[in-house]
Amino acid sequence: MRETARRVLEEESRAVAALASRLGEAFDRAVEIVVGCRGRVVLTGMGKSGIVAQKIAATLASTGTPAYFMHPAEAIHGDLGMIVAGDVVVAVSNSGETEEIVRLLEVIRRLGASIVALSGDPGSTLARHADAHLDVGVRREAGSLEFVPTASTTAALAMGDALAVACYESRGFSTGDFARFHPGGRLGRRLLTVSELMHSGDAVPTVRATSPISDTIRVMSEKKLGMACVVDDLGRLEGVVTDGDLRRLMLRSADPLRATAADAMTRTPATIGSGGLATEALKAMEERHITSLPVVGDGREVVGVVHLHDLWRTQLF
Repeated sequence: MRETARRVLEEESRAVAALASRLGEAFDRAVEIVVGCRGRVVLTGMGKSGIVAQKIAATLASTGTPAYFMHPAEAIHGDLGMIVAGDVVVAVSNSGETEEIVRLLEVIRRLGASIVALSGDPGSTLARHADAHLDVGVRREAGSLEFVPTASTTAALAMGDALAVACYESRGFSTGDFARFHPGGRLGRRLLTVSELMHSGDAVPTVRATSPISDTIRVMSEKKLGMACVVDDLGRLEGVVTDGDLRRLMLRSADPLRATAADAMTRTPATIGSGGLATEALKAMEERHITSLPVVGDGREVVGVVHLHDLWRTQLF
């Protein structure tokens, strides 16, 4: 059985790898069509190809391209009303001759939508009527029953992923954009930014470099974050004073209470930008063995502080 599994995996991996050599102007054109879509991207396909089309639609939608699946058989009986001028129809059919899809082509054209085709036959009816055709043909299916879709559906799915990624990279879709489309679940938590978790405004412990150490301790005690940010007149970060810094000051100074925040502070503290991910903040804290991290703007002005406890509450671990 393991030999069968190995044979299937190797055949499917070869089918996907072969797609790379076929990428050309047609792929560039397909990306241009999808990125330039004035409406929505409509995925369609029958049977196993329909399942692949649903997954491609979900990937596009989650990365900033409005997309949904339309069943071709239902479209023939009224669901074509889903398509309007300016839409793009991405049709998946290994043969390129799927009856339900071929019957839609002329109507899709009349409605003013563009067509991108994923099929295994560049000479098929679907390929010939498409504005861009992506060849997803495979040498053979991966199992002993040649008619069971295996390698062909894997190849179509991989090409769909390639198209989706190329589109969102072309559009400049960022991690922050992705986070807005995934607010729930573990993935949503991992995409939280520090600006959503940080302490800001009056909750930020700040002192000046010339502040007496007694005032620094008072501010740290009031704000309860185990640290204080040392800032200049413009609110820019000059350093931080932590509980550890205070202990080290006590050990090396004969009269620590006469010291200032500048005498105790760490001058090159770890920081993170307000657009940084909570997971990045957690990594920085773990590497530095610290519990609080200043959040700074482009000019190094302090805009907040994120604490390890804030990250714990999000269940990032």
